[in-house]
Amino acid sequence: MNDFLDQIWLDNIVKNYFIVAGVILFVIILKRIISRYLAGLMFRLVHKIWGDVDKNSFTNLLIQPLSFFLVILASIISLHKLNFPLVLNVEVYEYSVKQIFHCIGTIILIVSFIWLLLRIIDFIATILERKADLTPDQTDNQLVVFFRDFFKVVISIIGVMMILNYAFDLNVGSLITGLSIVGAAIALALRESLENLIASFIIFFDKPFTLGDLVKVHNITGTVEKIGLRSTRIRSDQKTYVSVPNKQMVDSVLDNLSLRTQRRADLKLELGLQTTTAQVESLLEGVNKILKREEIEDTNVLLSDITGNALVLHADYYTAPVTFKEFNSIKQSVNMQVLKLLEEMKIEIAGASTDVRIAKEN
Repeated sequence: MNDFLDQIWLDNIVKNYFIVAGVILFVIILKRIISRYLAGLMFRLVHKIWGDVDKNSFTNLLIQPLSFFLVILASIISLHKLNFPLVLNVEVYEYSVKQIFHCIGTIILIVSFIWLLLRIIDFIATILERKADLTPDQTDNQLVVFFRDFFKVVISIIGVMMILNYAFDLNVGSLITGLSIVGAAIALALRESLENLIASFIIFFDKPFTLGDLVKVHNITGTVEKIGLRSTRIRSDQKTYVSVPNKQMVDSVLDNLSLRTQRRADLKLELGLQTTTAQVESLLEGVNKILKREEIEDTNVLLSDITGNALVLHADYYTAPVTFKEFNSIKQSVNMQVLKLLEEMKIEIAGASTDVRIAKEN
């Protein structure tokens, strides 16, 4: 038996193959147990910072990427103890097969590690979102989503740098320095994207609007559903989904309709010139009475103008910041009552009746 284990196959003794296979098989069989144990150790650290963290949700989120990372790490460490067979170490496009396998293994290891970090970021974001849900301000929720995406991008960039450095043996520092001119050109090409990124920070810290606000920018009116790194997504009053660059949201005149204290409605009546002064006074008094209702907070009724065609009566009134549907209901009710008042007082609107005279030529 010892003679068999001491035999050399592909530049390695058989015993080393069994040891490496045993270690890898051991880790594969016990990966969930080991991952759960390591996740429990990490949970203790997280629990000290956030006391109300659910252990099961934490471990379930990390166990899959952690298991994958452990298997890859154990496989690479174990296989590193073996000598790469010279017979298989041929060159492919000026690179040996050993270098290619080493590069692939390093990439897989780094990717699995970055995946694990991204899952941790997701879990931390979930905790912060639950805490943000307890506050009435929706800004906290969107801020959590924003920084979650931001840190994910940062971690992904770091992962790419690690792959370039450890897998392809590139000096990242020299590479960044060498690409400084190219980077400047790219920065100029991506100027609008950088401006939108800076504008997103201004939106979060200056807070001209928050998630769920009804806003009007340019010719778009709708509800803010998401504030991203580049653009703000608005559900318009036509129920379309509009993406507005953050720079425009900051630089343009933006009307935050959710922050208004009242809604204003206007009523304009053009009365016929045959309307008497007594009728006008009675109409002004009647309109004032109509507007004295619980939903209306402030009113202003006056005879605003006298023209060659009509007597112009103007009224504006303000309601509480009710929904658009409720506001339209109040406005319709007022208009109907004013029409009934005109009918009762027998007052005609200017241009309602026209006399046509035909002159006969002699």
